[in-house]
Amino acid sequence: MKRPILDIAAVFIALVPGLLTVQAEAAGRDKQTCRPFSFEQHSYTLCEAPLNHFDIRIFWRRPDGTPYTYLSALPKVDKKGGRLAFALNGGMFHPDYRPVGLYIEDGRELVRASTASGPGNFHLKPNGVFYAGEGGAGVLETGAFLQQKPKALFATQSGPMLVIDGKLHPRLAKANASAKMRDGVCVRDAVAFFAISEEEVPFDTFERLFRDGLKCRNALFLDGGTAPALYVPSALRPGNSLIGLGPMIGVYEKPHP
Repeated sequence: MKRPILDIAAVFIALVPGLLTVQAEAAGRDKQTCRPFSFEQHSYTLCEAPLNHFDIRIFWRRPDGTPYTYLSALPKVDKKGGRLAFALNGGMFHPDYRPVGLYIEDGRELVRASTASGPGNFHLKPNGVFYAGEGGAGVLETGAFLQQKPKALFATQSGPMLVIDGKLHPRLAKANASAKMRDGVCVRDAVAFFAISEEEVPFDTFERLFRDGLKCRNALFLDGGTAPALYVPSALRPGNSLIGLGPMIGVYEKPHP
């Protein structure tokens, strides 16, 4: 899926070694939400959100209808008074930042699910949906999501699926042997795991990270490219305000009673 051109700040982030590690270490001092994680000799930033301590929201447009576009523009405090712990790319989008597939926000379906065929990672089926609501969060293959209709206050469709019912996506190893920056999500034992690569990794390695490294039965690729998009308020980095995105996932600490 064609994405808006990244500016020089994004290239700078990709070229500076260890920048994500510094960010992860700073975030780790803040309730250990994000930390360095290694798998098969590749380095990642792994952000964990236990659902009993964090609320997950997905953003696209501001109240005036214009896209948020930048992770750093997201609200630092949610409607419940919870503080933003971290935010990341929430799926693929068109050049005008409109989500490519299903998009649900505050219980309203703003973009319908896409079951069409086409080029690119999104259409490397099966693709899937990451969703969150009062009853928890999860990842489901698109057809399963449409059939089961879980109570989702927020949902974003992306693709391809990385792991489906404990099995690796059957086409990924052959479909894309090239290495790129990647980020994805899974949910296990009431904890949402978000993995962002610190270096370029092949698709088959990335899917094994979720099945074998994180022990997830279902996992979804969110997006990739020149540089990963991760924003941690406690560890500011130059590119956070300059990388244009469509749907974005914000993880907020639940306020204390």
